[in-house]
Amino acid sequence: MPVVSFAALVPDCPATGCGWNELMALINKVIKFILFDMAIPIAAIMFVYAGVLLVTSGGDTSARTKAKSVFTNVAIGLILAVACWLIIRTILSILGYNGTWIGF
Repeated sequence: MPVVSFAALVPDCPATGCGWNELMALINKVIKFILFDMAIPIAAIMFVYAGVLLVTSGGDTSARTKAKSVFTNVAIGLILAVACWLIIRTILSILGYNGTWIGF
């Protein structure tokens, strides 16, 4: 089992102490972890689940409707999460925050 280290999560603080930029770097790392390392794999698993439901539904219309509902909800959730991330990134860049913590 790999050892989890929080050194990669918490940014290095200068000798004068942590400030606004380090806080924004921490928030950026948390948002990227939640969106790219958690939400996308969970969405992929849910798409597979919906696909299995659809394939195994046979002639049952209620199972097919449930599978289509799962597909739709996962797609909407993923699009909404990415759209929110893009909106926040755009607003911060308009406000003049051009640090590396805004995005890629």
